[in-house]
Amino acid sequence: MDIVVLTIFPEMFVPFWEHGIIKRAIEGKSISASALNVRDFAEGRHHVTDDRPFGGGCGMIMKPEPIAAAIRSVKKKLPSSKTILLTPQGKVFDQDTARMLATSEGLIFICGRYEGVDERICSGFADDEISIGDYVLTGGELAAMVIIDAVTRLIPGVLGGADSAEKDSFSEGLLEHAHYTRPRTFEGTDVPEVLLSGNHREIEKWRLRTSLIRTFLKRPDLLEKKLLTREETEILEKWCLDIEKIIQFQSVHSPGSLSGGQ
Repeated sequence: MDIVVLTIFPEMFVPFWEHGIIKRAIEGKSISASALNVRDFAEGRHHVTDDRPFGGGCGMIMKPEPIAAAIRSVKKKLPSSKTILLTPQGKVFDQDTARMLATSEGLIFICGRYEGVDERICSGFADDEISIGDYVLTGGELAAMVIIDAVTRLIPGVLGGADSAEKDSFSEGLLEHAHYTRPRTFEGTDVPEVLLSGNHREIEKWRLRTSLIRTFLKRPDLLEKKLLTREETEILEKWCLDIEKIIQFQSVHSPGSLSGGQ
C-alpha cells in the first residue's frame, strides 16, 4: 500500500515513519509512506497556503489551489489511491473503517489546519471525510497518524502472528480479553490458575468470558450492535440467571422487604 500525507508540517511525520510497526511495515515493503509539503505546490514567492474566509469571520482557511495541485501530483503516480480528508465533520473512524481502508491500493491524507480547508476540496477532491472523534485538534496530522497506524497493522504480514490483528479489541465486536505475564504474583495478586494449566480449551473459554465481561462493564454499547455466537449467548444467559438469583435473594432478605418485615 502507498500512503501519502499532504500537510504543511511534513517534519512531524519523520519520527512516525521511523518507529515501531510503521517502521517495520516500511522496511518490509508492506507500505511506502511519505509526507508532502503543501507549500511546495503554492504559487508566489511566499508560497501562501491560507487566506481569509469570504463572508468574514475569525481564523484562516486553507486555499484550494495548493491542495488540489498536490492531490493531482500524487494521483499521476497513484491513480487508484483513495483521498481522505481529516475533518471533525467526517464520519467517526472505527475498526470497520480501518478494515475497509486496509484493502486500498493507496491512501492520500489531506491534513487541514486553521479553520479548515476550502469547501471545494471537500466536494471535488476528497473521496471520504473522516474524524477520529468528537473533539477538535489543531490540525489533521495526528488524526492521520492514528488512522495510518490502525490501517497498517491490518495489512497481512505486518504483525508477527497470522491472527494477531483478528484477536485485537473490536475485531470481533468485543473488547480484548485480560492479559497477564510474569511474575505469577504481583503485589499480592496472582495470575488466574487457568492460564497456567496448559489446557488450551479452558484458556479460550476463560478468554471469551473475560472479553465479554470487560465489554459489558466498559462498552455495553458494543454488545447491542454485535450478532452473538451461541457460546456468547449462553454465557450471557447464565449471567442473567445468576443476577436474577442475587436480586431474588436481596428482595427477600434485605431490610424493608415484605418477608423481612413480618
